[in-house]
Amino acid sequence: MRLGLAYNQRPDSATESANKLSDPTQPPSTSDAYVEWDEPTTIDAVARALRIFGDVVHLEAVGDFASRLAASRIDLLFNMAEGHSGPNREAHVPAIAEFLGIRYTGSDPLTLSVALHKARAKDVLAQRGVPTAPYVLVERVDDLGLLRTANIYPAFLKPVWEGSSKGISQENYVETPRQAMARAAFLLDRYRQPVLAETYLPGHEFTVAIMGNDPSPRCLPTIRFQFEGLPAGSLPVMGYEAKWLWDVPESPLHVLECPAGIPDKADQSIQRVALAAYRALGCRDWARVDVRMDAYGAPHVIEVNPLPGIIPDLTANSCFPNAAHAAGIGYAELIQTVTRIAWRRLTGLELEASAPRRRLAGAA
Repeated sequence: MRLGLAYNQRPDSATESANKLSDPTQPPSTSDAYVEWDEPTTIDAVARALRIFGDVVHLEAVGDFASRLAASRIDLLFNMAEGHSGPNREAHVPAIAEFLGIRYTGSDPLTLSVALHKARAKDVLAQRGVPTAPYVLVERVDDLGLLRTANIYPAFLKPVWEGSSKGISQENYVETPRQAMARAAFLLDRYRQPVLAETYLPGHEFTVAIMGNDPSPRCLPTIRFQFEGLPAGSLPVMGYEAKWLWDVPESPLHVLECPAGIPDKADQSIQRVALAAYRALGCRDWARVDVRMDAYGAPHVIEVNPLPGIIPDLTANSCFPNAAHAAGIGYAELIQTVTRIAWRRLTGLELEASAPRRRLAGAA
């Protein structure tokens, strides 16, 4: 069997600086332009896991990706590419694969686009009866006045189609319309996209990793974010600072509690809401759903992540691998399980490991 691996590799600082100068679509003066992309260690770990099924073709999703994919002669594409820019960037790789008639893992282009656009995702969730916080969408500077009369305070603001906590700062918490308007104006200018202002939920935050397809997708053990591990006085959110500034190898944060130490009834309620969101957005094979409690302890969906982060180092606080570990699933097994789930969905068949190749006489 021949598998493709679609990914975006995070550039080094020199390459990143050159890209920002040459690409006018990149927001000005941001330090988080490529945080969604993967490090070489993650890409290599996924490739090693996939080799149990056969040859693996690396297909970085940049430049002439479409022509390289067309020429790759692969049987299945493992998609972990985040895309470059725009509200549909996570849909680019699967859309190209569909156009070429190539099978791929994970959700389809429609789900990936809707899930990435936080406001459209919330619209779908609300229509399907999945609880999510009230919000206002500020699409341009002329819309800032919407925040004057919105019944959402205190509120938290986010760029509407970013991931990996890009643009999610401690400073995005606001208590008054005046604060909201100032912060929204800043985010509109910095990220060149609409801004979501939603009611701030003061309760505990959880994330649920889900694998599988109907009729029986499976929740892995629920993770609770232990915000007590954040610096004193900080807002209890897993924002850019918590993920990329405060959590460093020399001083790691201990913020993931998995399994979450909560009563079974509460856990079941959280997982039920997460599964409802997974189905409402049409997720396939795997996804991670972020859930936060309101002041009354009721779970609300914050975001749905059909392309979950999968850093292999458990100390890096990558949620899906940590949830899998708590379920007794190692990293390679996690990647292989998702691949098998996708293959079963696509073909109705089980995907077996390939037979080991014999070494040629005299081979090094």
